[in-house]
Amino acid sequence: MEAMDMIKTAYIRGLLAKGTREDGRAKGDFRSIKISAGILQNAEGSAQVDLGATRVLAGVKLDLGEPMEDTPNEGAVAMSADLLPLASADFEMGPPSPDAIELARVVDRGIRAGRCVNTESLFIEEGKVWNIYVDIYVLNYDGNLFDASEIAAMSALLNTKVPEYENGKVIREKRIKALKVDNMVTSVTCAKIDGGIVFDPTGNEETAAQARLTVATDGQYIRAMQKGLGGSFTQQEVLDVANGAFERHGMLKNAIESSM
Repeated sequence: MEAMDMIKTAYIRGLLAKGTREDGRAKGDFRSIKISAGILQNAEGSAQVDLGATRVLAGVKLDLGEPMEDTPNEGAVAMSADLLPLASADFEMGPPSPDAIELARVVDRGIRAGRCVNTESLFIEEGKVWNIYVDIYVLNYDGNLFDASEIAAMSALLNTKVPEYENGKVIREKRIKALKVDNMVTSVTCAKIDGGIVFDPTGNEETAAQARLTVATDGQYIRAMQKGLGGSFTQQEVLDVANGAFERHGMLKNAIESSM
């Protein structure tokens, strides 16, 4: 651990020992959430999410493609993430880093397992379907990219309009039909620091964390989970985080719906 990270860790641990956090929140509180939908004119759907100082942009593009052999009447959804150098001094140019790959996979897993997008509605005609590409761009990093990106991707999908397809051609200027979204998944991420659990960790809190847990839910079922870092969670702690994800799903869902 670098000297600066050691200083940050000591600072965060000292605050938590006194029962407070660097921004004054309680351990279970989320930061303020701002969602701006439809901000990319050339995308089929888009949304920018500000979760505290963390800022994430998601864009959706639809392209014609051939269906998979085992799902001939369904399209597909693919997710990618890019940690832009302007977001943090720790992010570098080049191919996707392991952190970027993990971010995309975690967001994708929740949306895919929750069957959020009605993939059968992406069928056009025999041998042709719409394939959906969701690109996530981290514009500013201050912790909890998983939840901010899940909100951004979900909001962008809800904002998506499907282009017209006429006589074998895609007319992108005509976007009338909304993408069919059947379910809404949100995620809640917690960090474990000196035996305590904090929700929606900041960047400094992630630096001090021994373990991280993300739970994605649609309010009825747990759709995906991801554990990170080298530490561990007890069975009760996992249950507490899962219950916290269910409790906060309604709040996050309302934030997304109110932005549409």
